[in-house]
Amino acid sequence: MMQIPIPPKLLTQNVKELYALGNLELLERPKVAVVGSRKALLYTKNMSERLSSMLSAAGVVVVSGGAVGVDAAAHRGAMPNTIAVLPTPLDLLYPKINSALLREISARGLLLSEYAKSANISKYNFVLRNRIVAGLCDALVIAQADLNSGSLRSAHYALALGVPIYVFSHRIGESEGTAQLVNRGQAKVIDDLASFVKIFAPKADTNDGAKDEVLAFCAKNPDLNECLKQFGDRIYEYELSGRIEIVGMRIKII
Repeated sequence: MMQIPIPPKLLTQNVKELYALGNLELLERPKVAVVGSRKALLYTKNMSERLSSMLSAAGVVVVSGGAVGVDAAAHRGAMPNTIAVLPTPLDLLYPKINSALLREISARGLLLSEYAKSANISKYNFVLRNRIVAGLCDALVIAQADLNSGSLRSAHYALALGVPIYVFSHRIGESEGTAQLVNRGQAKVIDDLASFVKIFAPKADTNDGAKDEVLAFCAKNPDLNECLKQFGDRIYEYELSGRIEIVGMRIKII
């Protein structure tokens, strides 16, 4: 663990110290934050992991908060091109359920915290962590948020810093917090993942289905029964995440 210089945008957020463990080169690359609900829908987690994987493949670093739900999905998808900003010192990996994931990030990606070893922890640390996530990134994706979600605090910081905010589309009644951001003109809906990735990596090959075994199989064998025989319930997970559409007994790649 080492103390590092504070990026300029974070100085405006009253970040006085910043500690790091891992690959500091990630701080020099384009960065997109992907955050959201701890109790995210399967669709949301799948979309978060898929988008993060595409960003990582394009050389874009994914920043998140190390929490369960959307954060964990984003980190997994982007590994090793991922930065986790912790609300705790780097010698205290939290939440414990994600300790293995956070250790992997420390070895392959980058962990950041504004707290020195053995510092006191309060609930407000979790809110303050969001200003670092927003301040590090070139754009903020809020994958899912209720009206009282802590993820909306990330939106507050992003708006103050002039960081553009993006959200996923949801069904009516789901993710009312992100719907509110869109209705207020404070966020844009990501309607095409590849187009979104190209904003930050214009020359990247964003055909994420080319190396996906499920999509590749479905493209060659669109019969639903054959795909279920090969992959089981993963087919329905892909449908929920919006990667395929089941039409009758056939599968259509989206």
